[in-house]
Amino acid sequence: MATQNAKSKKNRKIRDKLLLLIIPAVIVTIVVLVIIASLLSRARMQEMAQSTLESSITNQADNIDGWLTENLQNFSTIKQGIEGMQPDDETLVRYLTTYVGKNTNSPNGVYVASQSGQVVKGNGADIQISNPTEQQWFKEGMSRVNMAYGSPYKNEEGQYVISASGIINDGGDIIRVAAADVTLDQISIIVNSGVKMKNASSFLVDTDDNMILAHRDENLVSTTISDTSNDPIIKCAYNKIMASDYTTVNTSGYTIAFQEVAGTNWVLVSYIADSIILADITKLSLILMGVGVIAVILITIMISIIINRVVRPLASITQHISAMSNGDFTIEIARESNDEIGVMGEQVSKFVALMRKMLSSINDESEKLKQESNNSDRVSKNMFDASQSQENAMVNLKNTVDELALAVNEIAENATTLAMVVSDTRENSNQANESMKETVEISKQGRDDMEKLSIAMDGIKNSNDALVESINEVGKASEEITKIVGLIAEIADETNLLSLNASIEAARAGEAGKGFAVVASEIGKLAQNSAASAENIARLIDDVGKAIGSVVSQAEASAENIEANSTLIHTAVDTFDRIYQNIEKSNELLDLMIQDVQKVDEVSTNVAAISEEQAASADEILETSKHMVEQARSITTSSQDVADNSHELANTSQMLTGYVQQFKISKEEGIVNEG
Repeated sequence: MATQNAKSKKNRKIRDKLLLLIIPAVIVTIVVLVIIASLLSRARMQEMAQSTLESSITNQADNIDGWLTENLQNFSTIKQGIEGMQPDDETLVRYLTTYVGKNTNSPNGVYVASQSGQVVKGNGADIQISNPTEQQWFKEGMSRVNMAYGSPYKNEEGQYVISASGIINDGGDIIRVAAADVTLDQISIIVNSGVKMKNASSFLVDTDDNMILAHRDENLVSTTISDTSNDPIIKCAYNKIMASDYTTVNTSGYTIAFQEVAGTNWVLVSYIADSIILADITKLSLILMGVGVIAVILITIMISIIINRVVRPLASITQHISAMSNGDFTIEIARESNDEIGVMGEQVSKFVALMRKMLSSINDESEKLKQESNNSDRVSKNMFDASQSQENAMVNLKNTVDELALAVNEIAENATTLAMVVSDTRENSNQANESMKETVEISKQGRDDMEKLSIAMDGIKNSNDALVESINEVGKASEEITKIVGLIAEIADETNLLSLNASIEAARAGEAGKGFAVVASEIGKLAQNSAASAENIARLIDDVGKAIGSVVSQAEASAENIEANSTLIHTAVDTFDRIYQNIEKSNELLDLMIQDVQKVDEVSTNVAAISEEQAASADEILETSKHMVEQARSITTSSQDVADNSHELANTSQMLTGYVQQFKISKEEGIVNEG
């Protein structure tokens, strides 16, 4: 139970270590991706806002130009009618009256002033003109034949207006100027209503005198812009107009675009606050953060499940190896995967089967050796008893010659019995010697097999190290591919930006740039697709890098387990060496016992011969009785040696059996501990 608890604790440590290494890396990666996505989205949103603002202001300028042109054409048509009719003053009044209130942009219609100071206007026209020759519109009209707009001014009603004026070419002697007024209020309505970008604002500036012609704030209309203004937008507009630089600019938290109105000296300024542009980016960043947190939770759960699935076979193998270290070879290891862990489990299973078979053979041989040693011990005891009886008989023979004949016969019989016993003992000793030699060969073969298994485990470890190096090489190659993909993404971004600039230039070119705009649009789509593909490749390579890191961690864990298994196998080799040495020692003792038995056989043969001679001659028996006593004592000593050797052989056999019984090779057997 303690071993299982230790193993469980170790598995939890491995899992926790992997989680502590992987989860922070995942969190950092997701945070970096969220930050990068927010920054890219911010830059992209600013680019899109700038493009939309430029498109909006271009559309506004076109609308203003179209509005001015439409009114100017109306005024020019009326002037041409006057030139064609050459009417008198009464007819001219009737003619001008027909246009009063017809044009909402110029409700007073067209009026005519002569160089003499006479002003002719249509009935119903609400306009007061004194000293017309001194008016700005009259002076500007005297310089041109065609109707054209002049500079803004304040009329006698206190309104800021812009007049279109031109000389009437009717062939008469009196120089007359036709004019029509457009109020700045009407222009402000057109400027403010023409903004196409949501939350954007615009104002119109006359570059001749830097006067604001139209603005959302009516208090700023007809005022002059300068670099001393507290408004950063007006200050920026002044500096850009003075430098004749009408490119879009970002300043003081605003994006400001400029556009000249064709046919005039007017510049349209459109602006929008960056906080409005980036409001959606803030929401998107919060959404990305929420998605990132959810992704971290899901990835953590997924990684935990994967780690548990990967570690589970290792836990089973570790449990079986722990059981092996405690001598249990009844385990069965099933191959649960086709990777290195599965191969390791299969090899351990083969090792267990081989060890089980080997231990079973050693156990059988040790039992045989135990039986033989018991037989030898029993024979040696009998032989010792016989030698004791022979010694007593020799003493009695020495003490009494009268009983010599009976003693000689008894000695002969005992010698015959001793010869038979010694013969049997020699045969049993030979058999025990053969069994011991066979056991020596088997133990030697077991030791060689364990050494081969140790070499095989070293080979597995080297292969696993080579695999880790190969995977690291793959990881380095993935990093190189990631750099290349990053370069492709940068090229795609640059191409997309160039495509956007080309589209803008094509839009400015009008009809002549439509074909180039289509090509630029296709290039932009191709660049976006390339960027998206590069991003997908980078993401896939990142996933491959993570999988490679996971595989390297698993391979390193396998290397640690292989190292532990190698240590256990080396320990088993040392145990087999001890077994082999003990068996060799038992074999040497058995050889000594056989030699002693041969000596006993020789002695018993001599005793039989002497007994026959003693039967023939009592004198010779008496004379040799002393010698027989000494021989009997020698036999007793030898018998004692044989008994000691047999006992030592029995102890060796018992020791060998104890070693084998430390291992459990069947379900019915228990584990026998030392001591």
